[in-house]
Amino acid sequence: MLLALLIGLAPLAACSDDSQLILHTATGDYPFSVEVVDTPEKRAEGLMFRQTLAPDAGMLFDFKEVRAVSFWMRNTFIPLDMIFIAPDGTVESIHVNARPQDPTSIPSGVPVQFVLEIPGGRSVEIGLKTEDKAEHARMKAAQ
Repeated sequence: MLLALLIGLAPLAACSDDSQLILHTATGDYPFSVEVVDTPEKRAEGLMFRQTLAPDAGMLFDFKEVRAVSFWMRNTFIPLDMIFIAPDGTVESIHVNARPQDPTSIPSGVPVQFVLEIPGGRSVEIGLKTEDKAEHARMKAAQ
């Protein structure tokens, strides 16, 4: 009985760690180590002034509510993909290769709760598309 319970909980444990996120695409499942930011101060800083970002690393912005958001790249020195995500983990929109130090606003296009920033071009490499799923401890399972 205990073994059956542990086996049943294994998928939940895979993403119970706040620093782990998985992107599920048609080409496979891609784990990322993420830094979660959920305060206005940390969200404002984001990945500014960083010189590198590993291919399997990123930053997950949690706005704690569903709303339209926009980002810019001022003081960001590396190209980034911005993945705009609904509360249930559904990828709503993707902005590929945001240009370093560009002050142009990059809007979500629709209300979202999360934004995942990963290295520029990485979303194309893994075949990420809108309607794909992100899995993270903070995201509600799709109903």
